[in-house]
Amino acid sequence: MNGKKLKGGVTAPRGFLAAGIHAGIKPSPLLDLALVTSTHPGVMAGVFTKNRIVAAPVHLGRRQLKKHEGQAVIVNSGNANAFTGPQGVADAVEMRKLVSTQLRVPTHAVFVGSTGVISRPMPMPVIRQAVPRLIRLLDKTGHTRAAQAIMTTDTRHKEIARRTTIGRRVVTMGGMAKGSGMIHPNMATLLACLTTDAVIAPRALQSALTQAVRHTFNCISIDGDTSTNDTVLCLANGRAGNPPIQIGTPQWKKFYALLYEACLSLSSQICRDGEGCTKVVEIIIRGTKTNHAAKTIAQTIATSLLVKTALFGEDPNWGRILAAAGRAGIGFQPSKLSLQFNDVPVVKNGQGVGSQADRRAQRIMRKKEYAVTLTVGTQPGSARIWTTDLSCDYVNINAAYTT
Repeated sequence: MNGKKLKGGVTAPRGFLAAGIHAGIKPSPLLDLALVTSTHPGVMAGVFTKNRIVAAPVHLGRRQLKKHEGQAVIVNSGNANAFTGPQGVADAVEMRKLVSTQLRVPTHAVFVGSTGVISRPMPMPVIRQAVPRLIRLLDKTGHTRAAQAIMTTDTRHKEIARRTTIGRRVVTMGGMAKGSGMIHPNMATLLACLTTDAVIAPRALQSALTQAVRHTFNCISIDGDTSTNDTVLCLANGRAGNPPIQIGTPQWKKFYALLYEACLSLSSQICRDGEGCTKVVEIIIRGTKTNHAAKTIAQTIATSLLVKTALFGEDPNWGRILAAAGRAGIGFQPSKLSLQFNDVPVVKNGQGVGSQADRRAQRIMRKKEYAVTLTVGTQPGSARIWTTDLSCDYVNINAAYTT
């Protein structure tokens, strides 16, 4: 671990405040509107969904990000503001304007996030009424209520704070995220807001965030669905006073390690809170020609319904794992395959080890978390993805999501 774990979430770094309230988007008393602000303007980086259908806040955020400037993030839950046409964009613009006017910060420095049901018009009257109250409640202690206000089907809020020393200055990273269903790499369906008091160049911050997302949020899969609203933002306000961090330097590598830890913690919390999940399983692939090839196999296994239901049933039916690997479109020699659950081999050199090994594997599958490692050859490529089982509760939750 690179950084020291702290309390405080998004307000742990110097100069950050947050608040979360019930505005009236969701039934009372559920919190549904959050605001994170910096007392000083800063550098903003972001990564967004690759779904071709994107929510209005994503359209807006992509354009704003070209300036690499930020000072506030407002997020609502209960309404995705997606597939809402020109009015949805106008509503996102108005949310941004409401915050910028009352905080007296540039409009382009306010980013918007939304999560919830797709295609419903935004209830702007309640948001207009709520924003002044939200701003009055901004406080260093508001991080948990902000994290709770962005939840949808989440069963618990997700926060993180880490601290390290860079350039003889203490640098802090904070974060919050939501996500429980529609989780799949590219990106996982989620909203995340990360904050830091580091002094860092815009290009260096964007590079660090892009890489951190690739190896954390983009390595979890709950149900194979990619959302319309996925957004990860990182705001750096420079209050730590460290020498400016430039891309590729030792200081950048240390900053990246801190950011990676925060993203890994949040993505792990999302996976553990997967809708209806009872297991979190790490899928590790080794021995491919490239890392990309390994990730392709891992994703195919992680999203297989037959594999996921076997995980739920604690059934060591490892043939499903091999069958999924075989249809991933990556070449390998079946006679060289080896498969193990934690440290228990069930396949060696393309053949099953035997029923006793299967029984040992089944005991491992009763655990809430474990690893499945598939070795397909001797080349250097490798990848890992975290997935969950598919339970009856997942079906029940999503069968009646809007009703």
